[in-house]
Amino acid sequence: MPNPAVYITGTASFLPNEPVTNDDMETVLGQVGDRPSRARKMILRSNGIRQRYYAIDRATGKHNYTNAQLAASAVKKLFDQRFTPEKLSCLAAATTIADQLMPGHASMVHGELGSPPCEIVSTAGVCACGMTAFKYAWLNVLSGLHPSAVATASEAASYTMQAANFQPEMEHQISALERQPELAFEKDFLRWMLSDGAGAVLLEPTVPEGQRGLKIEWLDVFSYANEMSACMYAGARKNDDGSLTGWQQVSRDACEQDSLLAVKQDVKQLNEHVITYTAEKPLLALQDKYGVRAGDIDHFLPHYSSAYFRDRLHEGLCRVGFDIPQNRWFTNLAEKGNTGSASMYIMIDELFSSGQLKPGEKILCYIPESGRFSVAWLLLTVV
Repeated sequence: MPNPAVYITGTASFLPNEPVTNDDMETVLGQVGDRPSRARKMILRSNGIRQRYYAIDRATGKHNYTNAQLAASAVKKLFDQRFTPEKLSCLAAATTIADQLMPGHASMVHGELGSPPCEIVSTAGVCACGMTAFKYAWLNVLSGLHPSAVATASEAASYTMQAANFQPEMEHQISALERQPELAFEKDFLRWMLSDGAGAVLLEPTVPEGQRGLKIEWLDVFSYANEMSACMYAGARKNDDGSLTGWQQVSRDACEQDSLLAVKQDVKQLNEHVITYTAEKPLLALQDKYGVRAGDIDHFLPHYSSAYFRDRLHEGLCRVGFDIPQNRWFTNLAEKGNTGSASMYIMIDELFSSGQLKPGEKILCYIPESGRFSVAWLLLTVV
């Protein structure tokens, strides 16, 4: 029989090594070219991040965690006397760039856990793939197919951000950045935006007696790829007509010379469309579908890549009649960094563990993805 409801009954996050301050970033990631980056300080002023975490050993300069190990470390923190590895029957794992092309990311996470056989699924994408993994786990418990499920998301962005993967920034790029801070999302500049980390949640049909949980009210995912070309991409070249030429379609020399494996962003497209397609359009549909209103929301958890977008997001909410005052917003971007698909898991874990939640409060989560403009919206109730 289907379950009447599903709850988040456990949360966890894992951030590798010691926090890396703004002044230490270039030391850990390495310097590109013969002088320190001129872009870094400008970008950091715009994005509002003060520290982040990298899966890099400072003593050796080498990585000491794989992406799969980050995810497994978060999942292991869910295990206690009540929920043990033997009870793991469904594992949904998400990431933007896995450690390998194949096998799937979830296979590698399950291997790191060493838990008994279970159902697994890998979801791919950019930031919103963390929520597609969440939805797979949720629906499996809701349908009664599994007694519980674990969803996890992880990012090891630092593998692509080390100095050896970048060419020196050109003078015209720096000048453009000074005129338009949104250009902080160009290829060379993304290394100052992204960081490593993982989060995990345990989903169950009941909340253990005497404990608090988060009831999943609804989760909707929207894709606007039918209207928009790719905006954030890796392993490809964006052509003048908006199409992508993938890395397998070019020679290995061209792949290297054109930095096809670097993460890139069409910043003009991002700046013009991200709020419209990830906030305004879907919120109009959600208000009509669920009757949700801004006044119902006690905590708003927005995943944005940079504080640059905070006020712009608020303006977008107001344009569609969904003004959530910013004193109800919760974000840990400044201290935890932008961990992509893992960001919402890490935010939920911090808020859930804070002790400040009260029964009946509503939590609205916003997870945009500029890959080809998609977004997830999640509503939770504290019980």
